[in-house]
Amino acid sequence: MAQDMTTSADPDAKLLIRNIGLLLSGDIGRPILDADAVVAVGGRITAIGRVSDIDAEGATTVIDAHGCALAPGLIDSHVHPVAGDWTPRQSQLNWIESTLHGGVTTMISAGEVHTPGRPRDVVGLKAMAVFAQRAFTAFRPGGMKIHAGAPVIEPGMEEHDFKELADAGVRLLGEVGLGGVKDGPTARRMVAWARQYGIQSTIHTGGPSIPGSGLIDAGVVLEADTDVIGHVNGGHTALPDREIRCICEGCRRGLELVHNGNERAALFTLRTAREMGQLERVILGTDGPAGSGVQPLGILRMIAMLSSLGDVAPEVAFCFATGNTARMRALDTGLIEAGRAADFVLLDRAQHSAGRDLLECVQLGDLPGVGMVVIDGTPRINRSRNTPPADKVPEVLA
Repeated sequence: MAQDMTTSADPDAKLLIRNIGLLLSGDIGRPILDADAVVAVGGRITAIGRVSDIDAEGATTVIDAHGCALAPGLIDSHVHPVAGDWTPRQSQLNWIESTLHGGVTTMISAGEVHTPGRPRDVVGLKAMAVFAQRAFTAFRPGGMKIHAGAPVIEPGMEEHDFKELADAGVRLLGEVGLGGVKDGPTARRMVAWARQYGIQSTIHTGGPSIPGSGLIDAGVVLEADTDVIGHVNGGHTALPDREIRCICEGCRRGLELVHNGNERAALFTLRTAREMGQLERVILGTDGPAGSGVQPLGILRMIAMLSSLGDVAPEVAFCFATGNTARMRALDTGLIEAGRAADFVLLDRAQHSAGRDLLECVQLGDLPGVGMVVIDGTPRINRSRNTPPADKVPEVLA
């Protein structure tokens, strides 16, 4: 379970979003809600329904959606942050804030592995994990929620090390396989210790991606039994189809598809999950920053790709990057439900798309236009500088 992110929202602040043309819930069981308004108080959703039927009195902020769609803020399940809003892998600044302009409001670290001089000894890796967890809880570029502090397991770690990490607030493991532990029995033992103390785990899948990593095949993946099968479609090199199917059929863990992986393998994984009737297992990440660079629109691109080429309804594809991830990662965002964090993206059909509306635009493979991002009930950006302009754009009235 990832750590809770503190909210800076005024407890008395009341947000009303009205004139919503399409409300995407993030819930794969019911991806579209019959509602045109949402109310949030103190940064949390309190009501969803028709504006004529909900308590909108006393709103301190009113957003007129002007008919555009409202969805939960998107979640990137696989990133590699390092220090603030800088990545040494690309020597690039402000990549996190730029991703906010792609509608992403929450990121999950799969390990701070690009940190120059990353310590491999047990004391050092624990210290770095605690530092990253503390730093990214306190530092939120543009309001982005970054669940970080994900140590990469190394030989020599014992049960007490995982207890110490959990006691310090660490709730994630970095990708198993990026460090010195690459065999199934050792990984399984350490993953079990992590799970015992409430630390969620992810495994590298496929060929090596950085110096020190190696091939992690289906046998190791299944034996390790991590909570999330990281980049099933490879990061960057994917496993053969028969091994991907073996993973899908051999466990009930999360199937993570990433932008920086093999697109054909992503579509094969999606088809396999659909054949099994288990689309709720599919979650999305970018696996950036990496050799492929930084992808501020990576999650939107994955949604459009999986819908247009994977024959998945666009409203369901949005669930892969919202509610599916939220439930698997035990987050309080990602779903339009009372009590959840008021993290939203307002978006619409891109201008001049062949699609007649947002959903058809995405189903045809076009990226939608982001008109506003709201985190903890507070508007953070207006029209995105990265997406194409949208037909309809929301407006803050008060």
